[in-house]
Amino acid sequence: MARYTGAVCRLCRREGKKLFLKGDRCYSDMCALTRRASVPGQHGKSRKKVSEYGVQLRAKQSARRYYGVLEGQFLKYFEMAERQPGMAGENLLRILESRLDNVVYRAGFAASRKEARQLVRHGHYTLNGHKANIPSILVKAGDVIEVTSKSTDSDKLKAVVEANASRPRPKWLDVDTNKMTLKVVELPNREDIDLDVEEHLIVELYSK
Repeated sequence: MARYTGAVCRLCRREGKKLFLKGDRCYSDMCALTRRASVPGQHGKSRKKVSEYGVQLRAKQSARRYYGVLEGQFLKYFEMAERQPGMAGENLLRILESRLDNVVYRAGFAASRKEARQLVRHGHYTLNGHKANIPSILVKAGDVIEVTSKSTDSDKLKAVVEANASRPRPKWLDVDTNKMTLKVVELPNREDIDLDVEEHLIVELYSK
């Protein structure tokens, strides 16, 4: 399976914003963007004029890296969003938010989306009572995600959930940390997505 294996903190520095790829580290003084805000590379500190295309590209790359999605899959999601009624940019973000790994992260069952992907791949969750080990599964309103009976006794998983208990949870998810379950009440609207993403620039980029 193709995936990014480099230093994820470099991605935050490249985009000039926190992508929250390292869990608790992103909220601390150890955050690479706080310690070294320049773009990675030999010429990172030099100021360069960014073209219109460059601005659009950075918007797309930021969104892609927020969710840990590779280029081909991101394009597939955009094409899916264009076919749906409504605004393509908002549809795209809704699709990305409905990925199983993102929902697990949003519920506080993982410290980062990367950790959520790993937990899903290792078979720690069920979707509507069935085994679900594919992070890219798109959930729907009414779906129920549960920690498997074998994993509910995992000290590591309990520690992860406890550590993220105070993190704000989106209103479109109904989370029960005691039973280690969550229900997708509805799919999110644009105002429910708190990420710094300029989706209209992504639409402009792909419309060229």
